[in-house]
Amino acid sequence: MVMIIMWIMCEWNDEDCMKVDEDKLDYYYLTLLIETFGDFEEAVEKDATKTAVLDGTVHPLTSYVINYVKFLFDYQATLKQLFSEFGNGDDSNSQLASVTMRIMQAFQNNLEGKSKQYKDQALTHLFLMNNIHYMVRSVRRSEAKDLLGDDWVQRHRRVVQQHANLYKRTAWTKVRPIYITQTSSAQGLTSSGGGSVEGGNSSGVSRGLLKERFNMFNMQFDELHQRQSQWTVPDTELRESLRLAVAEVLLPAYRSFLKRFGPLVESGKNSQRYIKYTAEDLERLLGELFEGKSMNEPRR
Repeated sequence: MVMIIMWIMCEWNDEDCMKVDEDKLDYYYLTLLIETFGDFEEAVEKDATKTAVLDGTVHPLTSYVINYVKFLFDYQATLKQLFSEFGNGDDSNSQLASVTMRIMQAFQNNLEGKSKQYKDQALTHLFLMNNIHYMVRSVRRSEAKDLLGDDWVQRHRRVVQQHANLYKRTAWTKVRPIYITQTSSAQGLTSSGGGSVEGGNSSGVSRGLLKERFNMFNMQFDELHQRQSQWTVPDTELRESLRLAVAEVLLPAYRSFLKRFGPLVESGKNSQRYIKYTAEDLERLLGELFEGKSMNEPRR
């Protein structure tokens, strides 16, 4: 399709073409262009590529669509002239903007379909975040921004943030130690009988059940760290902001949990089996997320 557009542009600007009935020829080129845009829009929306990007990074279709849009804007002066002279009477800028927005919407519809290939909902949101962010960043750095407008950019930046928040909520909320403690109280985390340690804020807490909760946290964190270290967020700024968001959810709760209940476990035997991490350890490990590591790659 790119080759068709290039041929149209070259032919339309060729002096030899001026010898033909210009109005009919120009109208023919515009009609062919509109058909080409429509074909591309349909091809994007119906792209049935089944190969998922396993790490949730930017899909090849995303870069292909963005490059196509950038290509259109390399010829925007010629396109605007065609739309102005032989279009439907609307402003040429609005017509080109309409073409671009339809392509972008078709692309986003396809992304939504591709995201459903993931079984992990957290990875679904990470994939959508990565790809829409790539689209928005590319538009902001191109002439398309002036045509699509700030409202379009800001609206899609909010979509990126929504998926980042949904990723965080889906992946990490139930891993927080405070959540584990609160949801376990009904299961006997607090006890007035044997096996408890009296004193301070931890009065009546069962040491045995506390060990179970520490083990549960360690197991959940290890699983998420291993899995999400294999995922990828290619944009450096976005990657760091996402790590920070996870840290803000996890670390304060863990520090509080460790301060309140750590001494009870440390006073028993083999405490290192249960208190596996310091808060600093967790912070360092969170810095390994989204690097696209292989499963066998060791921790730093």
